[in-house]
This record gives sequence, C-alpha cells and structure tokens, in this order.
Amino acid sequence: MASMLTIEHVSKTFQNDQDRVHVLHDLDISVRNGEFISIIGPSGCGKSTLLKLIAGLDPDFDGTIAVGGQAVDGPSKDRGFIFQEHRLFPWLTVEKNISGNLSLKDPSVRQRVDELLSLVHLKGFEKAYPRQLSGGMSQRVAIARALLRHPGVLLLDEPFGALDAFTRTHLQEALLEIWKKNQTTMLLVTHDIDEAIFLSSKVIVMEAKPGRVKAAIPIELPYPRTRISQSFQEYRTLILSYFEGPAEDTEDWSI
Repeated sequence: MASMLTIEHVSKTFQNDQDRVHVLHDLDISVRNGEFISIIGPSGCGKSTLLKLIAGLDPDFDGTIAVGGQAVDGPSKDRGFIFQEHRLFPWLTVEKNISGNLSLKDPSVRQRVDELLSLVHLKGFEKAYPRQLSGGMSQRVAIARALLRHPGVLLLDEPFGALDAFTRTHLQEALLEIWKKNQTTMLLVTHDIDEAIFLSSKVIVMEAKPGRVKAAIPIELPYPRTRISQSFQEYRTLILSYFEGPAEDTEDWSI
C-alpha cells in the first residue's frame, strides 16, 4: 500500500532568548494510505509540534514532510486538524460551523454537510449553537468540520483529553466508525495508552530531549477491540516497557 505521509530526517529547534531548544531529532516515519497511527510519549517530546509541522503551520524545520507525494510547504485542505478544544465559533450554528466559508445554498455543500451530520450522529442539531451542545457533541462538530473537504490526512491533537471518561470512550468508538467508513489516514497524538491501542493499527512511542522515535508497534488485534482482553493488556504492558527502558537503547528501533 502506498504511503500517504512520509517524514524523513525531520528535526526542529526553537530559539529563545537564552539558548536553542532541540525539540525533534531526525524523525523518519512512513504512514500508509488509510492507516490509523497513534503517537504517545511524555510531555515535551514534540508530539504536538510534529502535528503542526505536518499541518504546515510551522515551515521552519529540517528534513522533508510529504503528503500524497507532495512536499508540505504550508496549510492545505489535504490535511485536516482537530485540536483538544473544539474551537467552534459561538455565533454560528452547527451546520455553519461545519460549512465554514462555504455557502450552504450551494447544493453540493448542503449535501456534504448533511452527510457529515449523519456521519457524526448530529442530525437534528443543525440549527443548534455551541452553547447548547455538550463537550462531546462539540468535538463531533469539530471532526465533521475537519472532514468537510475530504482531507487525505486527519491530524488529531489529543481531541478527547478534556472530556470525561464516559464521553471519551463514546467518542473513541465514534472516531473508529468514521475511520472505517471513510478510510481517512489518521494521525492521533495522545497520552492515553489504552486509547492508542483501542484505535490504532500502529502505535509510535516517542521519547523527549530531544524528541525522537523509540519504537513503532503494530497493533495486530481485530476490531472491535476489548480493553479487558488478555491480548489488549499484553500490548499495554509492552508499550509501558518502552517508557521504562534506558534511552541509549532507542537507536535500535525503527519504523
């Protein structure tokens, strides 16, 4: 299967008043078309920074990032981005938050918005405002908005981190349903190991100072997955072991 996303020898450094901070170091990652990849690691390992580079929000880095064979040199409709906070416009209805700057009077836009409302199970809430929605419903709107223009890659930066456990589990299941229906390539940043195993076809473990890949673990479990199964817990134990291992061993791991 062809690669939808390739990251080759990517490094990122921030300059502050005192010194240079080396955030990412020589990352090499390849994501196949339709894969669901989760990235986990400690705070400060550059997970969110990497998503911003892929999204084209920060062009200042070393190495190359390509989506669909095209080098990333700025934001593009080929890459959707979902943040931890839904960032909906409070003065717009659900349907207008999804359509953005496109007119709902256009039949093709109207049809696409209706399809997305059905996909995220928000039919009947078209005219609602963000203040009338729960946190989980608001994040569903954000997902629909990111999918409007059929992005090749959907980037998710801890989109469920601020939600309660019940809502989080419900939205994880909803995201899986969307992934299966659309076969959109997804790259999720999370601190939740169980979430990564439940959702992903592969989990990338990163370490910090500087941020680099420590391991890439294919999750060879059939969907739907059961968190209490023995095989699920074995993957959990395996991933936890990489956080406990010495940093000098990381160069032996590749994707």
